[in-house]
Amino acid sequence: MSEELYTLVIDGKEIQAPANSSIIQALARAGKAITANVGCMGQGVCGSCRCLVRKEGERKAETKLGCETKIEPGMQVSFIDYFLPARIHYYDMNKVGDGWNWLDEVDETFPEAKNCRHCGGCDAACPKGLEVQNGVAQVVSGDFSTASNTFDECVMCNLCTLACPEHIRPNHLGLFARRMKAARTLRPVDLMRRLQEIDNGKIKVEID
Repeated sequence: MSEELYTLVIDGKEIQAPANSSIIQALARAGKAITANVGCMGQGVCGSCRCLVRKEGERKAETKLGCETKIEPGMQVSFIDYFLPARIHYYDMNKVGDGWNWLDEVDETFPEAKNCRHCGGCDAACPKGLEVQNGVAQVVSGDFSTASNTFDECVMCNLCTLACPEHIRPNHLGLFARRMKAARTLRPVDLMRRLQEIDNGKIKVEID
């Protein structure tokens, strides 16, 4: 019995792929050379497979991740390239205080965060359905614990950054909150166990 094939368009090229394929699998099985947009294949970071998807018969295009989105007949897909913003945020976790000055750290490192206009663009752009603008407000208000939970499933695809008119880079703000919480208020048990195994010689770490 022959495998059912779907026809779709990816980056302007019509391809056919098995019905149960993800967008990335469809592109690979069609014999197309994959040279970008696949972080899990060593070409970037998770979230690199960000794309716009328009389903057959629908006018609206939605942001999706190519690795987890199944293809449909007539689907149109365009991968989204990312560009570095004019201002990159630098900070040193070793210099962050014990928590009482965290609001100052946010103002200094992410001064644009307080300018969120709550337009909803970041929420609409997030392929994971996270409440991004709420997460931004939580960091600005100093609620790092809640913010770290809000951004817990963020894959750093940067689509919220591309959608933000205030250049806030919400995903990086969320990563900052998660790092602050982990570095100062939380010691993950799996990390502690792994460090113990390294110290005891059960796991060897090769450093070039």
